[in-house]
Amino acid sequence: MHINPYLFILPRSPDQIVWNYKNHTQYQLDPEYARRLAQLIENPNYFDKNNTIDAQLATAEILTCSKIETPDWGWDELSKIFHIGTRDIPFESPPQSVEDWSRQYLQHCDEVLTTAAPESRRSTTTEHIRLPAAGVLKHDMLASALLRRKTCRSFTDSPLALGDVSTLLYLSLGYLHERDADRDDSIAPGLGARRSSPSGGGLNACEGFVLVQNVAGLAPGLYAYHPAEHSLSPVGPLPDVALGQMLCGQHFINNLPLGLFITARFDRLWWKYPHSRAYRMALVEAGHVSQTFQLVATALGLRTWLTGALADSQVEALLQLQDSAEEPLFFVGCGESDGQAMCREMHDLLREQRQS
Repeated sequence: MHINPYLFILPRSPDQIVWNYKNHTQYQLDPEYARRLAQLIENPNYFDKNNTIDAQLATAEILTCSKIETPDWGWDELSKIFHIGTRDIPFESPPQSVEDWSRQYLQHCDEVLTTAAPESRRSTTTEHIRLPAAGVLKHDMLASALLRRKTCRSFTDSPLALGDVSTLLYLSLGYLHERDADRDDSIAPGLGARRSSPSGGGLNACEGFVLVQNVAGLAPGLYAYHPAEHSLSPVGPLPDVALGQMLCGQHFINNLPLGLFITARFDRLWWKYPHSRAYRMALVEAGHVSQTFQLVATALGLRTWLTGALADSQVEALLQLQDSAEEPLFFVGCGESDGQAMCREMHDLLREQRQS
């Protein structure tokens, strides 16, 4: 027998909590079970199939018959636990349509609202300083994009122009040749590339995979974006399942013409910052890239949508990133839209509730 390598053990005197952070299962062990587990950790060969505790530990997959190989991703254990433990949102019944998603989401919201929201911890007793009215940005296009940016959940079947896709990718993820003059002697060799969004340590740890469903002049499929060359290379065809299935049942997005999976090269991060805190920088950088993408798309007259709800294993397989140090973190897409923040099916469901 072997000890499952995806265990995290928390002391909760007098018991222990054993958490399988990959499968999202938790068990509370009393002292007798905890002592036996300690013996088996010391030597798994002590396993006795006739021992009730041993059998139960095996049933719970705390012990495994075969050795589970874990990928050597090159970052420390704390970040590894966090990343693997937050993969693959568990669904008892994944939504199979927009109607399913609408019902499940509305039910979830109703359940959440049965309890009061946490109160603000900001002081309301001290005097508040009123700020002056916000000024208008000098760059009219940026100001307009900031005001018009909106998350939409209803898109048309209109194709995108390849020129717009080029602009989107270059200004979001491309290495901007216009900034070559910014370089100076303090920049280490190999770290001189500059994007429009900031990146921790200048590492540009985030990459992009483009999902093309309806772009004029570009065959549908998955592409890797190469920022230095401002080019695309084919990765594979579109997935066999609907896009919404890979985004946790959000099927209202199935006809989205263009999407961008934002990934993080963790090996690049740990190369410079061998500390768990660097994981935060991957999330922050993905947020920067996402916002830039949305503002550029808005400036181009497009509507945007974004989500962090990914079926991680399916997306990793689609992008051919299984067991690698590059992981998908976020998705953002754009297209022509009627501007509705909520999908038609959710509007219909809310209307039915009001009428009943």
